[in-house]
Amino acid sequence: ISHDIDEGPRLKVVKKEWFEGKDCLDIGCNSRIMTIHIAKKFSCRSILGVDIIQGLKEESVSISNGVTKSDNQETKNLSQIVSFQKENFVQTQKFDDNRYDTILCLSVTKWVHLNWGDDSLITLFSEIWRLFNPDGIFVMELQPWKSYENNRCVSETTAMNYRNIVLRLEYFQKILLDK
Repeated sequence: ISHDIDEGPRLKVVKKEWFEGKDCLDIGCNSRIMTIHIAKKFSCRSILGVDIIQGLKEESVSISNGVTKSDNQETKNLSQIVSFQKENFVQTQKFDDNRYDTILCLSVTKWVHLNWGDDSLITLFSEIWRLFNPDGIFVMELQPWKSYENNRCVSETTAMNYRNIVLRLEYFQKILLDK
């Protein structure tokens, strides 16, 4: 990757204390680049990136062969900190029994909603809640309704699910707090 680690707008809004020395889960890690940058910049104890798509394996392997160093941590190879798993998080019966201090869900809720509907969104939130350590941090990036509209015709399934969505963005906080 030729980008400076500090370039991405998401890295500018997340806080070091959310990740430093913590076990983290990145749901929908996509190309894996953000997951690796978080591990590198914020010195996670561990971070697992999960995505339904394999990701950019060659690019992320070369990045993860790099080294990270922080003030309070000796030099560590990123391959000891970062791991990836190809998994459909919302359709897996039970993801794992690990607990996480920080869980990321960036640009994911729209795709879960469009591909599998309201029930899968509730499944996603319930599973996230189950995987939290006490006092865990959940970082979710919501997509505006306009983004749903723009992507509703990706497939017949997404078009149908779009028409049937009842749980709009304004309900997400209530759903999460009720879990």
